[in-house]
Amino acid sequence: MSTLDPAVVTTFYSRHALAIRILHWINAITFFVLFMSGLQIFNAHPALDWGKSSYTGRPPLLAIGTQEAAAGGLRGTTTLFGREFTTTGVLGASRDPDGQLVARAFPAWATVPSSRWLAMGRRWHLCFAWILVLNGLAYLLYSLATPHLSRDLVPTRQDWRGIGRSIKDHLLFRHPQGAAAARYNVLQRLAYLSIIFGLLPLIMLTGWAMSPWLNSVNAGWVDFFGGRQAARTIHFLTAWALVAFVLIHVFEVIVTGFWNNLRSMITGRYRIQTKESQHDAE
Repeated sequence: MSTLDPAVVTTFYSRHALAIRILHWINAITFFVLFMSGLQIFNAHPALDWGKSSYTGRPPLLAIGTQEAAAGGLRGTTTLFGREFTTTGVLGASRDPDGQLVARAFPAWATVPSSRWLAMGRRWHLCFAWILVLNGLAYLLYSLATPHLSRDLVPTRQDWRGIGRSIKDHLLFRHPQGAAAARYNVLQRLAYLSIIFGLLPLIMLTGWAMSPWLNSVNAGWVDFFGGRQAARTIHFLTAWALVAFVLIHVFEVIVTGFWNNLRSMITGRYRIQTKESQHDAE
């Protein structure tokens, strides 16, 4: 007589090359500092306008400010397309290390440096911006010189045929298991490609559009984005789009196996578990 005995077989798959892992962690640290130093810079002029100048007489698209509260003290406000919201404690008015409510667009814990220091915030931002550019170029050259781009990122015909099912699986929190989990699905590939060839180049170009030196070298090129203030607004919105991507990325890392995904991005080894039938004769 035979009995069916399903056994779990564990194997390790080489998922990420060393170069990809190094470039990934440089990007992660760089983006973290860039975002927080960018909020420090935004605090100096906490409003988003459109066009070449902020002195147009038109109300800003977004404005974060502070008003005197009716009962005394401060009230933080955020105005979006002319509609005002009270955001005391987070935006407009937040507490300093001594617990006092102070006027500040983004709170101290969200900026680099934490104190009001525009010049230092710009130094951090520009330094890490060039690190991001150089790291991005290194990633692009590596991807073109190796099969990484075509093998891991460009969707195949089979991927395109299964895009509907992939969307449905993600909405239902169904994720690939076994060997299928070791490769990127079509939504991951499209997301990474849109970041690499869409949002990152856009945020770099709009960042350069705010540079007086680059504007003086080639005057008028910033009009491609609608003006310097328009470029600043696009830059700000793109940064938050990248934040949304990071949050979704981290969420997916957690729900699909946090330690397994983290191990693969540190050591390159991704664990795959499959069931194998063993027949034991009695």
